[in-house]
Amino acid sequence: MNYRKFGSTGVEVSALGFGCMRFPVIKENDTERIDEEKAIRMIRDAIDSGVNYIDTAYYYHNGQSEPLVGKALQDGYREKTYLATKCPVWALKEEADFERILDDQLAKLQTDHIDFYLLHALDKARFEDGVKKLHLTEHLEKARAEGKIRYLGFSFHDSLEVFQEIVDYYSWDFCQIQYNYVNTEYQAGRKGLQYAASKGMGVVIMEPLLGGRLADPAPHHREVFPEEKTPVEWTLDFLWNQKEVSLLLSGMSTPEQVRDNLTYAGRSSVGMLTDEERQIFVKAKEIFDNMALVRCTKCAYCMPCPAGIDIPGTFAVYNKVATDGMDRAKKEYEALEVKADACLRCRKCEKVCPQHIGISSMMTEIQEKFE
Repeated sequence: MNYRKFGSTGVEVSALGFGCMRFPVIKENDTERIDEEKAIRMIRDAIDSGVNYIDTAYYYHNGQSEPLVGKALQDGYREKTYLATKCPVWALKEEADFERILDDQLAKLQTDHIDFYLLHALDKARFEDGVKKLHLTEHLEKARAEGKIRYLGFSFHDSLEVFQEIVDYYSWDFCQIQYNYVNTEYQAGRKGLQYAASKGMGVVIMEPLLGGRLADPAPHHREVFPEEKTPVEWTLDFLWNQKEVSLLLSGMSTPEQVRDNLTYAGRSSVGMLTDEERQIFVKAKEIFDNMALVRCTKCAYCMPCPAGIDIPGTFAVYNKVATDGMDRAKKEYEALEVKADACLRCRKCEKVCPQHIGISSMMTEIQEKFE
């Protein structure tokens, strides 16, 4: 495993971090639960191979992720890792909720402190109505003084302008942004990455594979990448090549993904790509931008839908119109149990979508397209 400096914290973190939002699951009737035995084995295998950054959140896997991580880090594994989790800013109605939720997280994670604590998915509204009005930076400092958390940060989904405003608001230790070769000018983007790093902040990268959409590209997209590496390794190398990237998170769902990503991380380094190789990503982005119809990363924050629509699944099918053609995409659409025309236009999903997708209008567009 290769390690990198985490901003100005003095901490060194593994180039690969384990994201705990996409564990393997077992489906039972209409519900699903984490495959506990497999997930714990995956986490521990990663730690045994040098991964030292584990990232979870209060609501991941409908609240199942933190307790699972707490179990996985028993038997001496907690001492080998830096543990990160997040405060759900949107769920805070009053200031006292911050301490209540933090204490609940410590109990679920079976630990007396969290190494890296983030305010989750900040955008302009959550910054104004949550961080500022509820004085959350003061609560963060109090929790740090009490030894409950060590380093203070935030994850982010909004414009570059808002990102810079939040960075300048407080002396953060680190941040977490969505970034990959497609999202170089989306949300914080490359300019945000460089801006945060210039302030001495550690920068954690989420969605390096854009919810898996860059892992298995369409044939005309795949052929841009030389065959000596998989599209996944090329995509991760794009990030590891940049000195401003402290680590990238991968939400791994299978032991094979863990194994492969460990191999790729072991070959990573800053400046690993040639000028010619960097141009590959310019072409790959051009192709992707021309074929992607919806910027959905399958985070599933929009779920469950009151109408029963599988929103991420519906978007995934729609995106296949651009990659696989209308006929194949339409067959998959017709197989969906609940289709786009069932949308109630309640916009509950839109309020929590990190990508700010106009989901209700997209459902109308999808239905019209397939009809």
